[in-house]
Amino acid sequence: MAAEPDINQTESASTGFNRRKFLIGGGALGGLVVAWALWPRTYAPNVAATENEQIFGAYLKISEDGQVTVVVPQSEMGQGVYTVLPQILADELGADWRTVAVEPAPINPLYSNRVLAEQWADLLMPAGIEKLTENAAVRWVAQHVEGRDKFQLTADSTSIPAFAESFREAGAAARVLLTKAAAARWDIAWETCTVDNGVISNGDKKLRFGELVRDAVDETLPDPVPLRPAGAGNLIGQDVARLDLPSKLDGSANFAGDIRLPDMVYAAIRQGPIGDTSLKSFNRAGASKITGFIDVVQHDKWIAAVATNWWAANRALDKMSPVFETRGYLADSEKIDTALRKALDEGPGTRFLTRGDTKAAFGNDGDFQARYHADAALHAPIETRTATAEYKDGGLELWMATQAPAAAVEAAARMLNIAQDRVTLYPMLSGGSFDRNLDNEIAGQVALMAKEMGRPVQLVWSRAEELMHDHYRAPSQARLDAAMAKAGRVTALQIKIAAPPSAREQLKRLFDGMDNVTAMRSTMGEADIKAIAGLEVPYDIPNLTVDHHPAFVDVPTGNWRSNAHSSNVFFLESFIDELAAKAAIEPLSFRMQMMNNQPRLARCLTGVAAMAGWDGGLEQSGQGIACHSMRGGHIAVIASASRGGSGLEVRRISATVDIGRIIHPDIARQQIEGGIVFGLAMALGSTTRFEKGLPTAKRLRDLSLPRLAEIPPIQIEFIRSEEEPVGYEELGVPAVAPAVANALFSATGVRLRQLPLFGEVS
Repeated sequence: MAAEPDINQTESASTGFNRRKFLIGGGALGGLVVAWALWPRTYAPNVAATENEQIFGAYLKISEDGQVTVVVPQSEMGQGVYTVLPQILADELGADWRTVAVEPAPINPLYSNRVLAEQWADLLMPAGIEKLTENAAVRWVAQHVEGRDKFQLTADSTSIPAFAESFREAGAAARVLLTKAAAARWDIAWETCTVDNGVISNGDKKLRFGELVRDAVDETLPDPVPLRPAGAGNLIGQDVARLDLPSKLDGSANFAGDIRLPDMVYAAIRQGPIGDTSLKSFNRAGASKITGFIDVVQHDKWIAAVATNWWAANRALDKMSPVFETRGYLADSEKIDTALRKALDEGPGTRFLTRGDTKAAFGNDGDFQARYHADAALHAPIETRTATAEYKDGGLELWMATQAPAAAVEAAARMLNIAQDRVTLYPMLSGGSFDRNLDNEIAGQVALMAKEMGRPVQLVWSRAEELMHDHYRAPSQARLDAAMAKAGRVTALQIKIAAPPSAREQLKRLFDGMDNVTAMRSTMGEADIKAIAGLEVPYDIPNLTVDHHPAFVDVPTGNWRSNAHSSNVFFLESFIDELAAKAAIEPLSFRMQMMNNQPRLARCLTGVAAMAGWDGGLEQSGQGIACHSMRGGHIAVIASASRGGSGLEVRRISATVDIGRIIHPDIARQQIEGGIVFGLAMALGSTTRFEKGLPTAKRLRDLSLPRLAEIPPIQIEFIRSEEEPVGYEELGVPAVAPAVANALFSATGVRLRQLPLFGEVS
């Protein structure tokens, strides 16, 4: 059903889209249109269908018994994408939600995340690419990504922005085809028919979807295909039943660790310290004493024990006492802190944001400076790295959760030196991720084990292994300088961030297949625009600069829930509170006087103040406020906190949120609540220091995560809006830690400038 699109074709009006766009799987976005044009464009849907099913484009198939199956190209990690995207399609289709099912999409360039591609475009080019012409830069992207299937990615809260339009269009196209098939039987104009709850009607005449599917696929689409008026469906804005929830509740949902294959064995793995590490020796004889032990699989970088059960495999590794050798630098937090401080004070910086002239504003009595620090943070999902593989007849079958399916296939194929089309990936549900599943090293590991063993292998990383070999949220330091007028108005703000080029490093692993050491060293000294994410300062400050000072920390870093927003917003919103205190203005009023061009964020601030009973953050009140705008969403948070017997007691967290038109209110609330809890965990812990090449956190108990009894009541209020829906999965995280820190300052007069709040910095 694929067709070669005309990239010069004019887009249809907002009430419809053209037939050609439907056939290639969705509408095009701007920005990278030239880069997109350089890739091959003839892609056919490769969705699998039974004899009783008919395929309607890349996102939908309908069976003769009326089941509507929506194909979702994003990883379900608990964020509800297996419900929200089908809800958009089913609403436009006019389906009965009780008949809707979901399945993961196969690997296909049709499912490229174009919004993410546009956001990451700068990172895919080497430093200094801005010196090239636009066409040369675009061609560089095309040559080095090599295929749009690599952009079949789940990241940066882009599922709704990237796919909502395409899913709506797919539903509209299928609705028209089904309606035309019904109208043909009744010999009437198709425009006179109505569609509701899976039934096509015209007066007393009614036909269900399943009765029409064979005829419908032979119908032709008008150009443009009409979309329903907003609100015409009965699903958008409703708390429809989550499609992934029933199987999770009854235990029938399959995660990678639930796969059971005939003759399958289980593997555990050990890897050495962070850095240029290789396996030197091990005691195989010790493992032979463990009941159930079968064999050893070794690699230059790691060793695995294989047994009849995972516990035996892990015990066998203990008995083998593997010895590793690390050449060069061993990760150490004192050295990391020094490297960050040196980069901030002495290293070159790249200016990514500027307005006005900051130099002229400084040099008077109103100058104020503060420094902040954030430690490396861990993902720590409930499900550790897990994958199952079977190698036979020169091909590999692979079961794992991944946010980057093409990269997972590539990693497995590269390890076995086979063609990528010889690897079949079965995307699994993820037991949490927080972007951990963007990394696919385990795919190569389990592939080699399956080949060496000649039977299916299930590999599960231990919790210690998961924490010791994470790709951490980058540690960072910040220096913020403000110039203030006598009335307390901020006239200039300079922000400098020292951090490794984490996003560039992540993409080196993801797109170029580099290992940790190569990725870190290949990006050494490069500027990274993502390092200053969250510092698009919303306040009306006339003179502003934001710089990134790259630092080499020799610790692998990568995406983490809300990325650099998590630490940078802590720096900024804590500093704004410090300026309010210096100006002797209560924190809400101080912010509001600088909100001239941010009406949606300002409304969040006033809304949360009313909801939480804001008392002005007076001395010893224990209330703190913070706000943030992120990827089109807006949030303001008030925390009530004080020092308690255990160090910190957070009594309540309130938030007002604006995320545009809400598709599924309960899922939106779940994600904001989850983000707030995640942000609280970040304020208290979630981080690690490093000694002798290893993180000091090796168990969940080492992370100082809040227990259930320590989670305070959380109030959330959504602002009604008809703005376009935005991604909100990470929005709840960044503003919590500064709100808590500001509350503690109000309660105690002590200003905490590090994450975690009670951490230590050398």
